[in-house]
Amino acid sequence: MINSLKRFFTRPQSVVPAAPTGETTLYNVYCTRHTIAQPAFAHALQGRRDLSDGELLTHLHTFCGYVFARGTQAMTRDKYHVILHLQRVQHHLSMAVADDELPALHAWARESNALLFTPDGHVRDPDGHILINVADGQAAAGAGVPYPAQAWTRKSATEAALAARSIEVPASLPPLACEEELTLRDRDEVIGRARALLLVALRAESVAAGEPMPVATLLDKMPLADDSLSPAERAFLALESPSEHECAQFLWRYESLYVLQWALGMVDALPYPDAPCDTAAAVARQIEMRGPELRDAGQIVDALDQTYRLHWHIRQIRLKKTGAEFGADADVVMERHHALNWLIRFQHADWDEVDTPT
Repeated sequence: MINSLKRFFTRPQSVVPAAPTGETTLYNVYCTRHTIAQPAFAHALQGRRDLSDGELLTHLHTFCGYVFARGTQAMTRDKYHVILHLQRVQHHLSMAVADDELPALHAWARESNALLFTPDGHVRDPDGHILINVADGQAAAGAGVPYPAQAWTRKSATEAALAARSIEVPASLPPLACEEELTLRDRDEVIGRARALLLVALRAESVAAGEPMPVATLLDKMPLADDSLSPAERAFLALESPSEHECAQFLWRYESLYVLQWALGMVDALPYPDAPCDTAAAVARQIEMRGPELRDAGQIVDALDQTYRLHWHIRQIRLKKTGAEFGADADVVMERHHALNWLIRFQHADWDEVDTPT
């Protein structure tokens, strides 16, 4: 047990913390930080796992369903934010804690960016306030989903940068995942995805231009791309005569490719998304690719935070039909959002299933 705890916690101790005395309550704890401190308070650890345990994702998916089903079977803001937290969970612990240790538990839960689930069926914030009531799905006054300080700082910076462009987004939009809560796709996977995007974009462009390049020819030139194609991409390439709509859909993948090239350091800066990228330059960079390395996660989440809030702004204009200016290219923003969510493993989804909710 001691060796196992040393691998799991950031500050291992030479002994397991003391067992609690008296009556205890069992807490299931859902932490989003990659690294968490070993609890210094008395507790009895019943179980623990992280994402290296394949069953954790299944458990979290089931728990999301539990949250959604509380009260009326309709999505609410409180439910949605709790579900987003659960989708970012890195560690799940089950521990018995005595009532006199609750202040220490709450302090540790705040540090670990954790939600608590108690035997009464309530989902609680780090301080024990009810976020999702088992009966009606409602949150108690003062309850709030926790976010690391970095996420709040990034949100404020993005809002200020957009306001400087006369783009106002509501303060109620939540922070996003930050560096402490995510694991980027690995370098080789990003390179493979970039190759696949180039392949389908070139095919779409050639068909749209009336000079279709045979798929076999493209695969001869980029044989490694075949290993990374998604099911939807394979289906597109199997079409003898893709429609104009289908070609347009995959032509926009140049924008996703551009984001991945930036993430790999092949583009110095990701410009404000007010115009499409230079597709010819994107092709040339991909062909000349040599030993790229992924950027720091903080830079990628910075780009995602701006893209997410811009995407919300654009969707609201379309929904309300105000006729206001978007302040950005809507298609570029949508493609960037897809690529960036894939990079951070949003909802652990594969390329074709990546969602871009706002």
